[in-house]
Amino acid sequence: MSTSATPPIRWPAKAIWEAVSPLLPGFTVEVLPTIDSTNTELMRRARAGRCEPTLLVAEQQTAGRGRLGRAWQSEAGASLMMSLGLSLAPRDWSGLSLAVGVSVAESLQPVLPALEVARIGLKWPNDLWLGGAGGERKLGGILVETASFVTPQAAAAARAASARYVVVGIGINVLPRSAEGLSMPPGNLQDVEPGLDAPTALLRIAAPLVAMLQSFEAYGFAPMQARFARRDVLQGRAVTLSDGQAGTAHGVAEYGALLVQTAQGMQAITSAEISVRPAAARPL
Repeated sequence: MSTSATPPIRWPAKAIWEAVSPLLPGFTVEVLPTIDSTNTELMRRARAGRCEPTLLVAEQQTAGRGRLGRAWQSEAGASLMMSLGLSLAPRDWSGLSLAVGVSVAESLQPVLPALEVARIGLKWPNDLWLGGAGGERKLGGILVETASFVTPQAAAAARAASARYVVVGIGINVLPRSAEGLSMPPGNLQDVEPGLDAPTALLRIAAPLVAMLQSFEAYGFAPMQARFARRDVLQGRAVTLSDGQAGTAHGVAEYGALLVQTAQGMQAITSAEISVRPAAARPL
């Protein structure tokens, strides 16, 4: 009698380390079979004074977190669940999650295809969406957390007393998943590119993400504004804010604020705690 077992996932840890370590001295890559949350784990380590640059990948999360405390859980291989922790000291933190989204979307789909093919778009402030013939679907999300308890050594490495330890968490659906309990149908990487798995997606994302974060540290969000605009799924759409105000989205400012034309005039929405709900769907 034979039993079948799920083959182990082959993660490209060495290739990622070789690509990233010249940019981040002391960089490490860790893959864990299961954990509560990769973001939570890196924040725990930072509180204990462990602020070295780390890419932490989990094959399974039991208490993954999204924005506003939403849960993000997945079985092994069904999602890419990763967090990158490092010290940064930008002059302005505004727009960081938007810049992360641009980097991830461009790494997974460098060229936007025709409308009938799934296109990776960005929904302010931190969602990856798919559009195309299959309608709008959520591909993944980004959760950025910062801590001011950076060790003196880490702060010195960042060459700024204002350095913080930043944890960039990314969750992406790799395989189809149930839409039960979700406000929006889920998309997955198979819609973008058949056969694209979590290890391949991780390899595409990791090094460009580090380079983007270092560019953000030096120049802020402004250089990424036009690239975000090309994938902005809210542009020109009617939206409703969490306080009940309605308006039309007019893109994002050079510091990352969402511009919404309301009855009271143009408003710059900057709080990540504000929910923005688009009205009727349109092709991305």
